[in-house]
Amino acid sequence: MTDQPTLFDLHAPASDLPDGAHHRSAWLDSAQQRWILAQYAAWAKGPVPPHSPVIHGHPMSVSMLCLGWHWAPGRYTRRAVDVNNAPVLPVPDWLVELGRRAVAETTGDAALAASYTPDVALVNHYLDAAKMGMHRDADERSNAPVVSLSIGDTCRFRFGNAETRNRPYTDLWLASGDLFVFGGPARQNYHGVTKVYPNTAPYELEIHGRLNITLRQTGMKG
Repeated sequence: MTDQPTLFDLHAPASDLPDGAHHRSAWLDSAQQRWILAQYAAWAKGPVPPHSPVIHGHPMSVSMLCLGWHWAPGRYTRRAVDVNNAPVLPVPDWLVELGRRAVAETTGDAALAASYTPDVALVNHYLDAAKMGMHRDADERSNAPVVSLSIGDTCRFRFGNAETRNRPYTDLWLASGDLFVFGGPARQNYHGVTKVYPNTAPYELEIHGRLNITLRQTGMKG
């Protein structure tokens, strides 16, 4: 796989993803993406602004905005304890329904989709040099699927295994409008973003960088 994606690579399906992981290209159309970007602009006005969480004394290269629960490294809280201690906005109903549709269309499991109720959304904004190291989404008590939506610049996404941050893993490109869902036997797999390709976003979106919305079900109350 070359470092620079081609026109054909941007929407090429990954055929060697592990069981439980699903990639759908161009799942959101242009109008839907523009509408979601407008919602993000409203969310970013507060009460908790986008911020870069600090891990091991260093700020992450992405800017994060949280809905439902606030993610501070290693835990979820109802208030942004590491920003301004304000309560976060709720996960809107339309986003919950979108998550259910994503689970239904990728897994084919109607019962799983109907019960899927994501109560947290982590919205990450990647600029040109931003990356996300290999990690597992392991702060949730629920093993429900994770739903990931991409808008803006294409990224190289690495989806690995549940045992180590190293090989075996699959590299694929997530372009604007793409959907990625992982659950079941792949729910605890390591994954990350190794590169963002600047200026690859559709022109009409008028976005700098990549916006990623990740829906999760925490299994927490309170």
